Amino acid sequence: MSEKRKKTTGAAAPIRTTMRSMSGSQVGEIDLPGSFGERRRNHLIYEVVQSQLASRRAGTHATKTRAMVSGGGKKPWKQKGTGRARAGSSRSPLWAGGATVFGPQPRDYSYRLPAQARRTALRSAIADRQREGALQVLDRIALPEAKTKRLVEMLGALGLEKSVLIVIAGRDDSLERAARNLPGVKVLRSEGLNVADVLRHKTLVLTQDAVAALAERVAS
Repeated sequence: MSEKRKKTTGAAAPIRTTMRSMSGSQVGEIDLPGSFGERRRNHLIYEVVQSQLASRRAGTHATKTRAMVSGGGKKPWKQKGTGRARAGSSRSPLWAGGATVFGPQPRDYSYRLPAQARRTALRSAIADRQREGALQVLDRIALPEAKTKRLVEMLGALGLEKSVLIVIAGRDDSLERAARNLPGVKVLRSEGLNVADVLRHKTLVLTQDAVAALAERVAS
């Protein structure tokens, strides 16, 4: 009999990458956590995105059953002798303006996957951007004023186009306001980063503090 292979539990090696300033110049290097090198997990990413989209559904659809449709209490015509098919109510599902059989009713579509599955999918999505060269790390982001023009200048200096997801460690009202008017540009705090938004944007920009916060959040 062949012996079973023992799994190695050692932590993955850190990934060294360039760190830039807001002006686009290189200011040093930073070690990304080894978890940012997670292998691609297509089906797990799919399952997490489906869960996110399901949770966003309003679920307010509704149709009326026979008990809900007003009217129809009187028998349209007598049972026999008219030559017509027998009918007991003008609100039958067979009639125009009648009720609906087994129609949709208000419901909650949301469901949650296990926390470990969600963390793994997020690590895999971030790792994909890192492998594609679409992940940039900035030492900090501090706009001189809360103006969209200033954010556009920063993105231009970094050579980034429209589809950009910026992740910061904490609240930054100036940056969040500046990004509101830019289609395709979104600012998220590290605790709100999710798989769907990572996939929706071509480039992922992390601040140095956000890297540290994400490393702790997605740790297995």
